[in-house]
Amino acid sequence: MQNIAKENQFSETAFTVKEKGFYRLRWFTPENEIDFCGHGTLAAAYVISRFIEPGCPEIKFQTLSGEMTANFAGDFIEMYFPRYQLNQIEVTDKMADALGVRPIAAYLDRDLLMVLSSEDEVVHLKPNFAAMKELDGLSIAITAKGREYDCVSRVFAPELNVPEDPVTGSTHCMIVPYWAAELHKNTITAFQASERTGILYAELKKDRVKISGKAVLFGITEILGGLA
Repeated sequence: MQNIAKENQFSETAFTVKEKGFYRLRWFTPENEIDFCGHGTLAAAYVISRFIEPGCPEIKFQTLSGEMTANFAGDFIEMYFPRYQLNQIEVTDKMADALGVRPIAAYLDRDLLMVLSSEDEVVHLKPNFAAMKELDGLSIAITAKGREYDCVSRVFAPELNVPEDPVTGSTHCMIVPYWAAELHKNTITAFQASERTGILYAELKKDRVKISGKAVLFGITEILGGLA
């Protein structure tokens, strides 16, 4: 699996196999295995519902982060993910050096979330990736209040050989609770301002974050022979 992910050079590659009553799901970056990947889960649910179990109403996954479920509502796949904690930490000079702007707040769980003062700062940010490697957190996320959407974000993971992730469901399990508290609402529409961009429709539910999105088929291929 690690060799295939390295060959693919996607930010993450998902692998799933059916077991008794659920699917075992694992995710690999080009460098190593990670404990949680939202868009890889979306892709796995889409492939299962289209090719393996057409018409299935719900898929249960067992992962390194526990059980996750995916339901289907029209064109949307609704995923129920574990909620990350907002452990507030001090804003440091290292953070400012890595971003080129000083965050107004910072929070740490698996990932590091830094809040910026405006959407324009998020969109136009040109980070120092070498300096980012010195920060805590598996992924480094920035966010700000949005104009068209409730919030905007970008997510970087230079430590995993992923300079910028296109759309990051896992980190929104931290971003959504933050903006739900700030905006006093449980339903959040989030825009990830990567080069590809993406929209996440989220709802905070106690210890879970429901994230809904769409998937499209990009290609079908076969792996012929083993990888050394």
